[in-house]
Amino acid sequence: MTEFVDVVLGGTFHAAVLFLVAAGLQLVFGVQKIVNLACGSFYALGAYFGITAVGVAIKLGMPPLLFFPVLIIAGLAIGLVGLPIERVLRTIYRRDESYQLLITFGFLLMFQDAFRYLWGATPRTMDNVYLAYGTAHILGVRVPTYNLLVIAASLAIAVGLGLFLERTKTGRIVRATAENRDMAEGLGVNASKIFALVFTVGCMLGTVGGALVVPSAASLDMAVELVVESFAVVVIGGLGSMRGALVGALIVGLMRAAAISLMPEMEMLSVYLVVVVVLILRPAGLFGKATA
Repeated sequence: MTEFVDVVLGGTFHAAVLFLVAAGLQLVFGVQKIVNLACGSFYALGAYFGITAVGVAIKLGMPPLLFFPVLIIAGLAIGLVGLPIERVLRTIYRRDESYQLLITFGFLLMFQDAFRYLWGATPRTMDNVYLAYGTAHILGVRVPTYNLLVIAASLAIAVGLGLFLERTKTGRIVRATAENRDMAEGLGVNASKIFALVFTVGCMLGTVGGALVVPSAASLDMAVELVVESFAVVVIGGLGSMRGALVGALIVGLMRAAAISLMPEMEMLSVYLVVVVVLILRPAGLFGKATA
């Protein structure tokens, strides 16, 4: 029972972070129809910038209990890098998908070099963030309280994003633009502003996810690893489905945690097996819409 609870909590923590990245990927594709291979770079950027922000907070003498909100603010702030990147992507919106893949992959490579230049090639951790919040006991399992805060923050962001898209005027305009861009523009919607907003929000989701995972590690490999996992989530949940991003992230997170506990060498293979099964039984994903 203890091992089962440990797997569930560990998998849910990983799923919480993974959901933020996948949600950004789904949001951008749903509205702009761009498959963003640079989503992992935003995640890594948030992690590295979060480390820098916590370092500044320590120098300013801020109490350790404020490190969590510092990381969230840092992730939101650096997510504004999505604005200039979206300006570059405007040139390929109506072009073939191959242009999208090439230019976003180019951003991935550029960010890798930027990380190496600014923060070096050595992985970085911030264990003091974990220690600041102590541990909690759940069904006999000791869990870092920080992990529970990340899960709660991810759920809050998911609910907030859902309410924004469903209940606000801007959210309804975003959904209308996603459904039919030409019709929305004909009704007076400024699609360029909507695209800039959506891409920046998607970028912020990734950078906040990266900032929140900082205590684990920040390394040059994390960008590519998250791209692979994010697309696994998208394949499982269905491209363009926010509900699919949530369910897919939970499946990937729990599968990885179970594999690490039972058979570590099957960690990534277990995820790929689920992807293969979904592609065979439901090619559009669990919540995706089949296309002709």
